[in-house]
Amino acid sequence: MIKVSVMYQNSDNASFDIDYYCNAHFPLVEKLLGEALKGVSVDYGISGGAPDEAPGFIAIGHLMFNSVEDFQESFGPNAGVIMEDLANFTNIEPKIQINEIKI
Repeated sequence: MIKVSVMYQNSDNASFDIDYYCNAHFPLVEKLLGEALKGVSVDYGISGGAPDEAPGFIAIGHLMFNSVEDFQESFGPNAGVIMEDLANFTNIEPKIQINEIKI
């Protein structure tokens, strides 16, 4: 199984609407990716490692698939719609990482 992590890095000029992300964007993504999508989660940064340190990432969305191929086949045809929706909740260009889940 793989996890696709979509990370929104924190910065002084970053804006991010977590309510829209959780209640509108993620349901859109789930609908578009369909049965290939095996699970989702959203992390919302609240702090860095030191007291009073800002989080490195404002939010991280996680999408689970059986394989990289399942991700590519489901995401590819829907990438335009998904990426267009970013303007509705953030001004941050996401960083994407694909991981193999070990535990």
